[in-house]
Amino acid sequence: MHPLKFNPILKERLWGGTKLKDVLGKPIENDITGESWELSTVPGDISVVSNGDLAGASLQDLIEKDPESVLGKSVYKRFGTDFPILIKFIDAKQDLSIQLHPNDELAKKRHNSFGKTEMWYVMDADDDASLIVGFNKDVSKEEYAKSIENDTLLDLLNYEKVKEGDTFFINTGKIHAIGAGVLLAEIQQTSDVTYRVFDFNRKDKNGNLRELHTEQALDAIDYNKKDDFKVEYKNDKNTVNDMVDCPYFKTDFLDLNSGLTQDVTNRDSFTIFMCVGGSATIANENGSVEIKKGETTLLPAASNTIKITTQGAKLLEVTI
Repeated sequence: MHPLKFNPILKERLWGGTKLKDVLGKPIENDITGESWELSTVPGDISVVSNGDLAGASLQDLIEKDPESVLGKSVYKRFGTDFPILIKFIDAKQDLSIQLHPNDELAKKRHNSFGKTEMWYVMDADDDASLIVGFNKDVSKEEYAKSIENDTLLDLLNYEKVKEGDTFFINTGKIHAIGAGVLLAEIQQTSDVTYRVFDFNRKDKNGNLRELHTEQALDAIDYNKKDDFKVEYKNDKNTVNDMVDCPYFKTDFLDLNSGLTQDVTNRDSFTIFMCVGGSATIANENGSVEIKKGETTLLPAASNTIKITTQGAKLLEVTI
């Protein structure tokens, strides 16, 4: 299989804006588009190939037909025909709700789902834009519950001002929210299980408050203050810079102004490239694809060589 591009799956969100169109060139048609799902096999939101002789095929169908070639033997053994990664671009015109995600054990027990470990790479941020990541002190379950009751949760949260290139790792149990004015790339386990605990008392387009998951969250939260969320990484030119290496995905940063060729014969995993700056042509033995800022490509595990040609590109490279 040649490198694959997919039609973006665009999501209206109460907090969304227009940066997905204005900055990334997505074909949105309203002023509240918050997410572009780039790679997904979530039921009801399965990615469809947009390029080459496989155009029109769904990612799930390709996996079902030849799982080891698409996913890699070790990935197939671990996850079966479930694609284990969900890739998004997110535009927050308003603050997102305060939320967290359960771990694998709790998510399996309650929802028959994976948990949701994720990471964020900030692509664009308004002046003074920030994220919420964790608590600003150690908090007891009782203190947290009282803050929910008294509407004082925001006083317990840790705010991080952000700029382009800032990267955050959000492990399960960590309370978090994307702040207004932030456009980011998100890499996460395939799961849509979210516990929303505070939503600024906003109402949806029908005048209803959105559902909160107050009781479910109590046993899923990590109440300790931790400084384990900011990802420090090198930015060496024309090489692969390690960013995040966790049990669910590995992400590297490539800042290129010339070509780069990788022998991936022994990788035993698919490779995803998210373009977060510039543009590049990415090829394997069976073809090539051009991607620009805001676009994503998937190279199947059967690829032996990856050749990147560019005069300037910033890429996130994601594998298992």
